[in-house]
Amino acid sequence: MAGINGAGVNGAGINGAGIDEAGAARLFSATARAQYAATGALRWHMFINGLRSKMGAFELGARTVAFVIYAGMGLGMGFGAGIATYFLISSDEWKFVPIVLWAVCIIWQLLPILLASFQEQFDLSTLLRFPVSFSSYTLLYLIFGLADISTMVGAILCFGIWVGIVVAWPTLFAWSAIVLLVFAAFNILLARAVFAWIDRWLAQRKTREILGAVFLVLMLSLQFLNPALHQRRHQGREQRDEAQRQMMAQYGPWLHKANAVQKWLPPGLAEGAVQQAAQEGTGQAFESMGLLGLYALAVGGVLAARLKSEYRGENLGSAPSRKKAGLRQLKGGQAKVAGWMPGGSGPVAAVIEKEIRLLLRSLPILYALGAPLLLVFIFATMFHNTSQNTGHPMIFALPLGLAYAMIGFTQLFYNHLGAEGPGIQLLFLSPTPIRTVFLAKNLFHSMIFGIDAVVVCTLVSLRMGMPQPAMLAATLAWLLFALPTHLAAGNIFSILFPYRVNPGRISRQRGSQGNALLSLLIQAVVLGAGAGVFALCSIGDRLWLAVPIFLVLAGGAFFAWSRVLQNADAMANRHKESLMETVMKTA
Repeated sequence: MAGINGAGVNGAGINGAGIDEAGAARLFSATARAQYAATGALRWHMFINGLRSKMGAFELGARTVAFVIYAGMGLGMGFGAGIATYFLISSDEWKFVPIVLWAVCIIWQLLPILLASFQEQFDLSTLLRFPVSFSSYTLLYLIFGLADISTMVGAILCFGIWVGIVVAWPTLFAWSAIVLLVFAAFNILLARAVFAWIDRWLAQRKTREILGAVFLVLMLSLQFLNPALHQRRHQGREQRDEAQRQMMAQYGPWLHKANAVQKWLPPGLAEGAVQQAAQEGTGQAFESMGLLGLYALAVGGVLAARLKSEYRGENLGSAPSRKKAGLRQLKGGQAKVAGWMPGGSGPVAAVIEKEIRLLLRSLPILYALGAPLLLVFIFATMFHNTSQNTGHPMIFALPLGLAYAMIGFTQLFYNHLGAEGPGIQLLFLSPTPIRTVFLAKNLFHSMIFGIDAVVVCTLVSLRMGMPQPAMLAATLAWLLFALPTHLAAGNIFSILFPYRVNPGRISRQRGSQGNALLSLLIQAVVLGAGAGVFALCSIGDRLWLAVPIFLVLAGGAFFAWSRVLQNADAMANRHKESLMETVMKTA
């Protein structure tokens, strides 16, 4: 079993003393405390040693800037949540307070997925090589989870709600703090449990495909909300009021049932505990408080079940099972040597085939590519209804849709080598130049973006009508400038600011804050240049002038891309050691 064999770990301050015959030390025994101290010292020394290089110091500065940005976002949302809570409670509108708590819960669970590849995380599974008890492993797992951005933002939101409650009802000072602490504990455990189980499902190909199909169905089902939300926007006020009355008559009973159900869910229980304490006293509020605590314990049990499997040595992968492998041998099946890509078995075709196989098996990357398309469809529908209502067509819908779709390619463009893992050694050992590998990856990413661009153009054309010829030509010219710019910058960042990516996991990624912030800066420069040219040329209806301007910029971008590609081998060899260390390390 993992976590039992303690040979060779005395040098880290961890030994087998104090562990009973079952291999379980007490949570705060001397051995457990020594393990916590050793883990903290390890992380501290890793942090200090990382500052010895210029890149490590730059990463620290980037993390500081990112922390300020996320803290600013959290403070803004926390201020808004506090103001909303204050006005709702002061006006005795308790029935709307759960909406604020539901918003906090949703943000708490979705934010880690959106920022999974842009934050530094520590894979605690490496601790299972040492004699760490299950209780100590679980405690360390939860403590390291407190450093997540979602926990920081969620804590600020809960603090803002607490301030709003106290200002509106000062006698709830202590009770509301206890309720919100239990509510925060539930969200922390839920976020960790969701990530742990999603990572388990993504570890195997079959469950990964099932999860991807379910995710796709859920995303497509959201489209049915668009007609219901926007089909009556162009009607008059009297017609809208009549339509609203009809909708309330039709969906009112369902809303009442939904409200009755949500009262027994954590956000509703948290609101109920505070409201009962305010109106009936804390004695009546203990029931809601107890149910909220049971929810937290239940989620903690689900998380513990997943961690127990990891602790016992479960290590799932995409390799075929022993039974399937035996059947293949009996049938005499042999692996194919030649690839199925056009062009035979050349290095470019081989790299493209590998990238296709990797993309099809990586749900996080598919999510990053597909989510912008979904939002483009939603925005196109909203612009369509707005243009019908105002009588002015949205002429910039096509470049806006393509610009937003390009955001989903940030991870692909700016971290080519992140998913190579230990295989990056083969890139330096093989006779194929690094520039050839980068060329193949750039071609593949360009083809994938081309498919996305065709989908965006189709969606915009169906919802907004065919764009003007001048707008279409200017948008294509802008893409000729934007795409090589991102590819050139991505080739540089992939060598200077790499980070390891596990295609089978959403969490436990080692995001680089320097890569994230600089890539967003490049995105802003490209989008700003495009917006500036479009704005200047649209004055006086001279949009055709944007085409030669973008073509000139595209020429410079192609020249820069070719120069970066030519120098890719020299740059990669200069940073070979740091590149391999970053991409290959697991902790």
